[in-house]
Amino acid sequence: MPDYAYLYAVPYELYEKFHVRRYGFHGTSHRYVSNRVCEMLGKDIATQRIVTCHIGNGASVAAVKDGKVMDTSMGLTPLAGLMMGSRSGDIDASAVTYIMDKLGKKPQEMADYLNKESGVLGISGISSDMRDVEKAANEGNERAILALRMYAYRIKKYIGAYAAAMGGIDTIVFTAGVGENQTSMREQSCEGLEFLGIKMDKEKNAGIRGEEAIISTPDSKVTVCVVPTDEEIVIARDTMQLVQSRG
Repeated sequence: MPDYAYLYAVPYELYEKFHVRRYGFHGTSHRYVSNRVCEMLGKDIATQRIVTCHIGNGASVAAVKDGKVMDTSMGLTPLAGLMMGSRSGDIDASAVTYIMDKLGKKPQEMADYLNKESGVLGISGISSDMRDVEKAANEGNERAILALRMYAYRIKKYIGAYAAAMGGIDTIVFTAGVGENQTSMREQSCEGLEFLGIKMDKEKNAGIRGEEAIISTPDSKVTVCVVPTDEEIVIARDTMQLVQSRG
């Protein structure tokens, strides 16, 4: 990522001395699906603007322009960015200190609170598993419905932000447990983005679980796809390349 994207607006010496910056996670997944979707579509990744959505119990979105990651939603740790199964995602730093004061929590206790007791679990009060929350929402549970709306809204915001960062989008990719299997979440995450040229094929989307597919309409300016991730093959290829380079 470029420095203007990965640096925090805190005193620069924190970066120099302690390497405080945004790193991002799920890199092997974002790398795999961005390359694989271009193979699927017969496109040259060096000319494409892709938003990759790794949506699972841990979740992150990345902006990939011309084959390079410009930005990604996670930060110094996996806590930042999207709302997740039990992680809060983005939160005002002053809200953190306020909650610590009100609940009398120490730093590590607060970190555990935001990582393990928040997100979908904290809002729904049901589970960090999206299948359980979706079931409860379908049965009319208001907090479960709210959790799903919050979850999709944050994905949508990042897609819009990365469209601005890249000057447009050619392709959106959904991957990981929720992205590959929860059809309603893919649809909700793209609702309201028609102004970007996104037209979802709702019938096609509804039938896709855990398989490679295009789920946008043929006339959609932005191609929306599902690509199951394969982080293991990326690690294996990188390992082979390192071994061969040292041989």
